Amino acid sequence: MGSNPEMEKVVVEEDVKLEELPSALLATIMTKLDIASICSLASTSSTFRSCAKQILSFLSNFHLLEIAPSGELLRPLLPPNPYLKTLKVDCARLDDSAIPFLVKPSLHDLCLHNCADFSGKLLSQIGIQCKDLRFVFMLHYEMICLGLVLWYCCCYWFLLFTFTRSLYLGSVAEKRGRAIHISDLEDLLTGCSQLEALILMFDVSLFLRHNFAGVWASASENLTSLEIGYISSVTVTELLSPNLGSNQSLNPVQPSMLPSIQKLCLSVDYITDAMIGTISKGLVFLTHLDLRDAPLIEPRITFDLTNAGLQQINQHGRLKHLSLVRSQEFLITYFRRVNDLGLLLMEEKCADMESICLGGFCRVTDTGFKTILHSCSRLYKFKVTYGTQLTDLVFHDISATSLALTHVSLRWCNLLTNNAVFSLASNKELKVLDLRDCRSLGDEALRAIGTLPGLKMLLLDGSDITDAGLSYLRPSVINTLFALSLRGCKRLTDKCITALFDGCGVLELRELDLSNLPNLSDNGVLQLAKTRIPFFELRMRQCPLIGDTSIMALASMLVDEAIWHGSSLRLMDLYNCGGITQLAFRWLKRPYFPRLKWLGVTGSVNRDMVDALARSRPFLHVACHGEELGADPYDISDGLYTHDYDEVDEFEQWLLEADVDTEDEEMGDAEINEELIM
Repeated sequence: MGSNPEMEKVVVEEDVKLEELPSALLATIMTKLDIASICSLASTSSTFRSCAKQILSFLSNFHLLEIAPSGELLRPLLPPNPYLKTLKVDCARLDDSAIPFLVKPSLHDLCLHNCADFSGKLLSQIGIQCKDLRFVFMLHYEMICLGLVLWYCCCYWFLLFTFTRSLYLGSVAEKRGRAIHISDLEDLLTGCSQLEALILMFDVSLFLRHNFAGVWASASENLTSLEIGYISSVTVTELLSPNLGSNQSLNPVQPSMLPSIQKLCLSVDYITDAMIGTISKGLVFLTHLDLRDAPLIEPRITFDLTNAGLQQINQHGRLKHLSLVRSQEFLITYFRRVNDLGLLLMEEKCADMESICLGGFCRVTDTGFKTILHSCSRLYKFKVTYGTQLTDLVFHDISATSLALTHVSLRWCNLLTNNAVFSLASNKELKVLDLRDCRSLGDEALRAIGTLPGLKMLLLDGSDITDAGLSYLRPSVINTLFALSLRGCKRLTDKCITALFDGCGVLELRELDLSNLPNLSDNGVLQLAKTRIPFFELRMRQCPLIGDTSIMALASMLVDEAIWHGSSLRLMDLYNCGGITQLAFRWLKRPYFPRLKWLGVTGSVNRDMVDALARSRPFLHVACHGEELGADPYDISDGLYTHDYDEVDEFEQWLLEADVDTEDEEMGDAEINEELIM
């Protein structure tokens, strides 16, 4: 009989294993993967392990933000590599000893999170070695309040897609005993002469104020974006003063210290007229201005924002994005010296604004807010927080304008009713709608929201909606949503799950907040598990009727036939859920919830079991003091979120080389101790 070429081809293809492919081809394939996936693949065979070691020496990008590796684990992953251009690492477990393998001369973009255990030497060495650096970015998720972290996250991702080369540094020297000197900053600014974007997410008052402003004279002429975690308004005024250091100059008017800045994002002690005036006059090319303050005491008039300060904004006419927010983190306080007149004066120079965020303007009424909406024809993002005098009338005739709003946030605007939402719903392009703590909104508002065809994020915390009202979100809106928050909607029950998801097909919903719902029980969570929606984040804190059954249901939830054990969840917040006992902790071990990185529980349930769980899963952040979870709650852009769930488990195993039996013994001992106590 003659041979069958097609059959021979099939046999050959079946005999060839992946690791038997040419090494060059394997290397090409593996370079398309992220770091976590490369390490996961390396754990499966000696061939892949050898290939992984080779490609780590010529990768151009290294991103590892989902976990915080120790120096021992990270060092072999960062061998000498002259081709490395971008480095992003969570440095929570690192210190100055990691500088030699983190700081590389070839880098263009450097992003280091949680650098609290580093000294100022980190800044100095970056300046000395990274001459081609364009982008520097540093952040610590416990730096300030969650709202401020979210604010900086939004700014960070804007920069990420805008600038190709930059530096980000977070929380440098925040631990006690870590020194940071003005000379370290000077080395950084002098050495990185090509820097385009600089993000220093820490308190720069750690530097001695003497000569702080003068050091910035050596900053890169290419620097177009600057963000600082905390700086005093007086220091900002000194830094940007056009006459700094020119007392003997015959020309009384000198250019600003940082003349090329286009984006300025600062958290300060007080937003003042003087600071606003200095920024507006000195930064000729400014297009983005984000200012946030959090006063410790009620500001005096010389340390506050007034109508006169607003009048100085956008003197050069280039400003597109403006954010002025007074936080109530330490004190219930507002911009009490600004009223409608201030917004009327500002409106004259802000007709081309595209994004406006105003927080804490308690004396501004409908007249002032309406002026903004009717004057800024290009506005697509409108955000107001603590608008204590904002009512439905602001949006009454919004359909008569040419506005095409895509982002609207009206948080803590308690005078709003369903009528305002009906008016807003005329903007069919809305993608984000934040109506948290607008307590007068009810089911009729949901009816209007149900007509928005492209809504991605809907936040309704504290509203007066019911289970029946949620059915208005089916079938169109629920199919497009990515994030939904119903926190504190006290009238909701288990039936809200059926009202939302009954009869729905494949959904894009990945973040769901059901916290503080007193009538949500295990039965509701069982219904949720049956939907098989692959949630990334699920928050159910402060739900007294949720117990062990909910954990078991979520742990066993099938996303599809190949992916199981609650594997899609990265964040699960169960803090102060009344029915959770030690039994639930058995379902929090591996292999359940393999991708879980953030877990909120009540530590008093059993402290030994909480500690044993933390030891058995060292890359799981276990919070038991009621803190809000998530370093970057709205960050879904990192490549680490693209690999398969099993690979995450293998990645941790590859890093830890852990003995699962030992972990089970620790959890078992904790359970035995609990039984003895009982």
